[in-house]
Amino acid sequence: MSARQSSDWGSGAGKGGGSGGSVRDAGGAFGKMEAAQEEQFFRQQQKAQLEQMKKSLEEHKQSIEKQIAEHESELKRLKELAKGDKK
Repeated sequence: MSARQSSDWGSGAGKGGGSGGSVRDAGGAFGKMEAAQEEQFFRQQQKAQLEQMKKSLEEHKQSIEKQIAEHESELKRLKELAKGDKK
């Protein structure tokens, strides 16, 4: 067995630091399958987190755009009010 094969995910203990559990320690097909399932789980978790962050960012953007519109409207009102005071 070469050093390359022993460092593959699910090929035994030690990948990523420490023991991966008894199934992963044993290596073989079940260890590789478990490692693949774990990787898929974490990719799905990251995808869900990214989607939530995008949603939150979009909501924040819309809130800021609404505030900008309100400030512009108030600025326009105050400018018109100031013009009336000068007359």
